Amino acid sequence: MMGHPILYEINARCWLQALAEREGRGVTLADVPEAEFARWQHLGFTHVWLMGVWTTGPLSRAQALNDPHLRKVFNEVLPGWREEDVAGSPYAISNYQVPPALGGEAGLKAFRAQLNARGLKLLLDFVPNHLGLDHPWAGQRPELFVQSPIERPGTFLQKSASGPRWLAHGKDPYFAPWTDTIQLDYRRPETRAALIDLLQSIARRCDGVRCDMAMLMLNEVFAKTWDLFPTSAVPPSSEFWADAISSVKESNPGFLFLAEAYWGMQPRLQTLGFDFTYDKHITDCLIAHRYGELQQHLLEAAPEYLARSAHFLENHDELRIASVLSQDEHRAAALMMLGLPGMRLLYDGELTGARLRTPVQLTRCPKEPVDKMVLELYDRLLAVIKGSAVGNGEGKVLRPEPAWEGNPTAQNFVVTQWARSTEQFDLMVVNLASHRGQCRVQLSVPAPAEHDWEMRDLLSNELFQRSGSALSSHGLNLDLPENGAQLFRFTIKH
Repeated sequence: MMGHPILYEINARCWLQALAEREGRGVTLADVPEAEFARWQHLGFTHVWLMGVWTTGPLSRAQALNDPHLRKVFNEVLPGWREEDVAGSPYAISNYQVPPALGGEAGLKAFRAQLNARGLKLLLDFVPNHLGLDHPWAGQRPELFVQSPIERPGTFLQKSASGPRWLAHGKDPYFAPWTDTIQLDYRRPETRAALIDLLQSIARRCDGVRCDMAMLMLNEVFAKTWDLFPTSAVPPSSEFWADAISSVKESNPGFLFLAEAYWGMQPRLQTLGFDFTYDKHITDCLIAHRYGELQQHLLEAAPEYLARSAHFLENHDELRIASVLSQDEHRAAALMMLGLPGMRLLYDGELTGARLRTPVQLTRCPKEPVDKMVLELYDRLLAVIKGSAVGNGEGKVLRPEPAWEGNPTAQNFVVTQWARSTEQFDLMVVNLASHRGQCRVQLSVPAPAEHDWEMRDLLSNELFQRSGSALSSHGLNLDLPENGAQLFRFTIKH
């Protein structure tokens, strides 16, 4: 188990462009200002995900430029955008090499060295489901892709040394095909071998990978998605991820695998070796204000599953959290998310209150004013968490009970306890509702009646006293205002 990381996602292309404008010079991965690394270290991040660092090609880029919907979104998000602002989707990869404009492979190596020197690890993208239209395998190794001898919906004609073929675009079974991509065929052993080799080459250049749409590779899912494109290959006897992860970890034992995953497939992917898997259900509940459902989800989840889940308020696929929650709601949600066991994921711009979601095809992000209250919020939360027991050892989600019969407000609370020592522990308490609430929790402390306790809110520095006998017999009574968020340090009173 890798502990409870705090991962910072950066849109590599937009971030370097913004740095260049700020510095008044060209900036690549080779010469990122020292202040960037120092700030990440200061905030307590353990990993940096450099999203979108691989090469894209002209064919996939043309698909983005000619897409009417995307052009409309570009106009809304970045008025006055130019064609040079569009590089194509970083998930339509033509080559798993860093382009010269971002610093090339030497720049990536220098960037990783800077991170590692400060105790941070580097994550990069692995997009297993498909490749970009420009990838050399389209012409050199067309047998690796899902295909048809005749034209079918969702295919395109590809000429190769072995003759013309109709190759399938990559897809998720619930959406239209991604027309800037080619679908890899995981029913074929040569495809699996080629992708494991590719993954090994990525693993030599970073400390972990975020695996895009990881559930699509599961044998059952893949067979169902592509049943109209039959193959002569013998059905695989093992799961791709079990083979790939064990292969990489054999030579890189500490390598981290993070799965973007949905549809309830996360537990299955964890059993196949993923260190962490997305838990988007929490995000969806927060945005929809379904706090009782969120609480139930956390309480019903197996502790080991929760500790291997990745929690987030936003990422490059989601709405900016500042655009959908009020500042008070944002504060409560941020502390709740940061206080949960598992991986905590923050996205570049989230810490400054950005409200516009930039399409991944763009290399330039809109300039938004810094929301000083959000900036101060995250500076404060991350500093306090860095000095607390949160994220260290075992975190346990406690069950909030009604403070008295007929009071339903306990369902809006999330309470997580982190043990620091036999004499000290920290308690994250959040009332997510927009009204005052009360609850009672039984603390997970051996023989609490033997001692009295000091209870200090690390966020406000308020100090309270609690009787050990009262805690033992009645539990801890909590009364928080609307969107109240507190992080208590419990210490035995001598």
